[in-house]
Amino acid sequence: MTKVSDEIKEQLSLEQVVEHIRWSEGLVPAIVQDVDTREVLMMAYMNRESLKLSLESGETWFWSRSRQELWHKGATSGNVQTITSLKYDCDGDTLLVEVKPNGPACHTGAITCFHNEIIGLPEKSADKASDEAGAASASANSGSESRFEVLAELESVIAERERERPEGAYTTYLFDKGVDKILKKIGEEASETIIAAKNKDNDELRLEVSDLMYHLLVLLQERKLPLDDIMSELSRRHERPRRD
Repeated sequence: MTKVSDEIKEQLSLEQVVEHIRWSEGLVPAIVQDVDTREVLMMAYMNRESLKLSLESGETWFWSRSRQELWHKGATSGNVQTITSLKYDCDGDTLLVEVKPNGPACHTGAITCFHNEIIGLPEKSADKASDEAGAASASANSGSESRFEVLAELESVIAERERERPEGAYTTYLFDKGVDKILKKIGEEASETIIAAKNKDNDELRLEVSDLMYHLLVLLQERKLPLDDIMSELSRRHERPRRD
């Protein structure tokens, strides 16, 4: 994907940017994604004017096909979306807008508009599709001080899921099923981690370890054991005198 960053905007005028987009009757679909959790929040349409307003204001603007007018997301509810990046795909016919949301995206009060789950998929497919597990692998930071910040963020997201129980969220499903289901998933992910390691497949190992860590965090939340307690225990072990 091509990112419309500050550096690119210095080189391309708005008119040049819109020429890279394939408009359909003057509109282009815009997928809005939470930059922290990686959850897809909503899909709406932009025209040239709403794209211009979005770039200028740093908040999402769209074109309402039903009302035939521009609308500023959150102008009434206060649930504005601050844009962190705006990209278009390889065909130029879809936008991806990464945002920091100030509240739910859906008019129903749900965090995401995509909360109506179609049941019947294989369990593993639902697992791999969980936005929380994706957040663990996608948001990792390699900086020495913040490289584990994603764990704290993920712990916070999981705690929010337990409180609010949004429909269709995989974490809600786990908490509803209870600790036995969570433990079963941890066992499955641990086994798949072992298999990936034995196969010397680091790409698969990265995914399986991310899934395993996510499910461990769900377990800690279910048992009300803070991640800080685990980190403190590891710290105490590190500080013990060596016996060798």
